[in-house]
Amino acid sequence: MQSTRDCRDNIDAGDALHVAIIMDGNGRWATARSLPRTAGHKAGIDAVRRIVEAAPGLGVKMLSLFAFSSDNWRRPRAEVTALLRLMRRYLLSETARLAENDVRLAVIGRRDRLPAGLAAAITTAEQATAQGRRLHLRIAVDYSARNAILAAIRACPPGSTPTRESFARLLAGPSGTTAPDVDLLIRSGGEKRLSDFLLWESAYAELHFTDRMWPDFRAEDFAAAVADFRQRERRYGAIGRASAPTSIAPLPETAA
Repeated sequence: MQSTRDCRDNIDAGDALHVAIIMDGNGRWATARSLPRTAGHKAGIDAVRRIVEAAPGLGVKMLSLFAFSSDNWRRPRAEVTALLRLMRRYLLSETARLAENDVRLAVIGRRDRLPAGLAAAITTAEQATAQGRRLHLRIAVDYSARNAILAAIRACPPGSTPTRESFARLLAGPSGTTAPDVDLLIRSGGEKRLSDFLLWESAYAELHFTDRMWPDFRAEDFAAAVADFRQRERRYGAIGRASAPTSIAPLPETAA
């Protein structure tokens, strides 16, 4: 990976983005080439490296990648095992490079069902990259947005009335790291759905769908998606340009 410090550094802080990506199409990419589906997942790792390298130069401050859904446990056991092994290998091979390039890594989702070796690799990677400031890379593993929302509801103190801000902190889970709302959500592979990914955080996300399979997704594709996003007008329910909503102001009283 080329050092992210070499990327251009003239993005205004206010323009820093949270981009989420549903990395879809690995298996179909492999099948179309008469390869085992695991070959598609291996090729998908190379795409992850390309996108992580490109992100800071595009003004992306937080990058959330959907690697393994809680629903993916339904896949054939051999494929699940191979995919989890690939994740562990990625962490073991990339942690030092991420730290060198000032990238902080965090994993969101459940860990109690993961193999012990993968869970240990996650903890090691998070600790080794904790000081990263150039890019916050979040990888969703055994993740379900609906389950995360339910867990946050259960964590609400009895009798309390949470605000959007306090609920977002509960949604962060044990890590306590509150993520900003998603600005741009990209899905590769031709499908057009959210698949239970960051539902709360994506309430006002701009959506970008591409037919390109994830192993073929290039830095140029990423740059084009971000450029398209920056041309869009985000109104948040208002008329004309508006700031992101924080709370809803009450309607003014009218004379009888």
